[in-house]
Amino acid sequence: MTNITGAEAPIEKYAGILAHPTSFPSPYGIGDLGDGAYRFIDFLAQSGLNLWQVLPLGHTGFGDSPYQPFSSFAGQPLIISIDFLKRIHLLYDSDFNDMPAWNPIKVDYGTLIDFKTSLLHLAYKRFSDDGIDDAFTGDADLMQQYQFFCENTPWLEDYALFMAGKDYHDGMPWYMWEDSLKKPTTKQRAAWIQKLEPEMGYYKFIQFLFHHDWFALKEYANERGIKIVGDIPIFVAWDSVDVWRNPSLFKLDSKGYPTVVAGVPPDYFSATGQLWGNPLYNWKNHTKTGYQWWINRIKYQLTLTDFLRIDHFRGFDKYWAVPYGDETAVNGKWESAPGVNFFTTLEATLGYNLPIIAEDLGEIDHSVVELRDKFSLPGMKILQFAFENPEENDFLPHNFTRNCVCYTGTHDNDTTLGWYQKAFEASKDKLRRYYSTDGSDICWVMIRSCFSSVANMAIVPMQDVLCLDSWARLNTPGVADGNWSWRFTDEDLNRKLAERLFETAKLYGR
Repeated sequence: MTNITGAEAPIEKYAGILAHPTSFPSPYGIGDLGDGAYRFIDFLAQSGLNLWQVLPLGHTGFGDSPYQPFSSFAGQPLIISIDFLKRIHLLYDSDFNDMPAWNPIKVDYGTLIDFKTSLLHLAYKRFSDDGIDDAFTGDADLMQQYQFFCENTPWLEDYALFMAGKDYHDGMPWYMWEDSLKKPTTKQRAAWIQKLEPEMGYYKFIQFLFHHDWFALKEYANERGIKIVGDIPIFVAWDSVDVWRNPSLFKLDSKGYPTVVAGVPPDYFSATGQLWGNPLYNWKNHTKTGYQWWINRIKYQLTLTDFLRIDHFRGFDKYWAVPYGDETAVNGKWESAPGVNFFTTLEATLGYNLPIIAEDLGEIDHSVVELRDKFSLPGMKILQFAFENPEENDFLPHNFTRNCVCYTGTHDNDTTLGWYQKAFEASKDKLRRYYSTDGSDICWVMIRSCFSSVANMAIVPMQDVLCLDSWARLNTPGVADGNWSWRFTDEDLNRKLAERLFETAKLYGR
């Protein structure tokens, strides 16, 4: 993989766009890995860009957040390509007669999940009833691919049993199941597999479809010189196959309930801190296994993408542990994680120059910086943060080092235009003086700043490329409703915009 650390050969400079597949144009209520995704890749290539960043690609649960998936390995069924299923005659035009009239710029998850899940079940019924020779028209070796996937995907059986178990219990979390499935013996597990085999088959099928769609799209992107930046949350959801199957790797009591949960302490922005609620790792037991679960997780994610951003990187150094049951994060305390030992082991397995980006935002102390720099991991620079504080700070471009990734904003920020419209006058004043601008074209002022910086990577959210204000914000941390739903349209991907991106990237040597 390309070295982005500056340690050896001349560095390739990258420029790209952050856009999650759910945001792509599609006639089926949500962006997916179908034709709209390929048009987006074509747009990146026409724009002279060489990076595409996504959010975590996992199977989302309650709240639709990609940062709370049911599995650290399984893909998101909602972005499976409907176009592909129609092409191979597992779905037909008549199956869409009752399709709702979708909002082209917003995902309605409540309606969408029922609609798309019913289509995927229908496709599986035809697949399992008709057999591959009739179903997958024109692609005789796809059945062989399916069988190979099922036989050579180590996490698949656990995931399928977990999801089928949730269905059997009407969505109830695993820690409320009966003991025979909550913590099954070998014999009990075999009995549940036999009992839930048809439902497990469905989940294996949809993961095969995701696998097929994603790797076809990744190959298409890579052939056009575009590399993909993935993303994983450091913590996993409590109601996940990861915690269910590996309870010893987490700080749980005998009933499967956490003893402590994740969060961050009180700060300038919140007097009570943030209470995330994820179970925390039992790092002592991870160390005993040589971090095998983590190594498997990162190795697999790096087959999906070319680079990998790890959210809340500071949790590898120290993490804020809050007693389970507390209503705020106030009573938490810092506990140590085996950062150096963990990344040394990871390097020994994956090789040096790890293709990992450290999300090092928020309250970061010196030991976190030391850990990041010891392994030459690029951190993140957010231009919006540079001007929230009108004083000198590390987010101002003149303080960048090459080994970093510059963003105008991230998925957790307001759009740049929305942020600027709400910013304090002192922040706006410094920004206008810093860039010698009147602020009338603020999004492209910031895009040019990002691309012209010394940062090895420059990445801009699609909303900023389109100069959209706060209505297009993707996520508002701490707000439960309305997130992850923004979409753009095919009309947005026009030639004039591609030319402007191309000229900007070329001007600054990206």
